Amino acid sequence: MASRFTELVVDCHDPERLAAFWCEVLDFKVLERSEDKVEIGSWEPTVEEVRARQMPPTLVFIRVPEGKSVKNRLHLDVSPIDRSTDDEATRLLTLGATKVDVGQGPGRNWVVMADPEGNEFDVLRTLAPSD
Repeated sequence: MASRFTELVVDCHDPERLAAFWCEVLDFKVLERSEDKVEIGSWEPTVEEVRARQMPPTLVFIRVPEGKSVKNRLHLDVSPIDRSTDDEATRLLTLGATKVDVGQGPGRNWVVMADPEGNEFDVLRTLAPSD
């Protein structure tokens, strides 16, 4: 048997703020919180379900004292399910995201953004049904 990918951990200054942002982006809910940690996800993981099959990982935001200093080597990609890529990027701007340039160049069909603490992520092609 192999290991399971169960959590993706994000170091940050304000776990509550980033968890709230990503809950809005992904339609996740808070699963667990403590003073320096907030875990969010789309489902409530149980040992039995995780052992039975690969399930979506949760996101865990942990408070750390240092700030972000360079471009992320790992980032999330999100795909809108009910609107265009540009419309989703606009929605995320209202939630506190920013557009960033990481050298992607012009004419791309995705949008590079950063969450409120500067962690880069991409808004990819839309998965919305065609009209």
